[in-house]
Amino acid sequence: VQLQAFGGGLVQAGGSLRLACTVSGRTFDIYVMGWFRQAPGKEREFVAFIRRSGSSTWYTDSVKGRFTISRDNAKNTVYLQMNSLQPEDTAVYYCATSSRRGDYYANTAPYDYWGQGTEVTVSS
Repeated sequence: VQLQAFGGGLVQAGGSLRLACTVSGRTFDIYVMGWFRQAPGKEREFVAFIRRSGSSTWYTDSVKGRFTISRDNAKNTVYLQMNSLQPEDTAVYYCATSSRRGDYYANTAPYDYWGQGTEVTVSS
């Protein structure tokens, strides 16, 4: 499985960005697609995940109401719409996939494959 994330950039506080992550290869057993981020000097943290079927989503508290995760299975793509961006959202954003069921997806452990990351910088 290969993941490629893109859509990052420099934006002013209050602005918006839309990240996308395309998935190729062995995709049929993907169960969950997630987004994580890592700020300089900090550990990688969970942002959001979505199940590949159905509509179940989950967000970390700091992005609820501002970020929206969605997917297009026909395109094997997961998106992260980020609105009302703040300087504290500055990080490298990574997409990831998990084939495990019934796991705790708000940490990195269940995820099998990762994209290369796309950098988001929010200026104040």
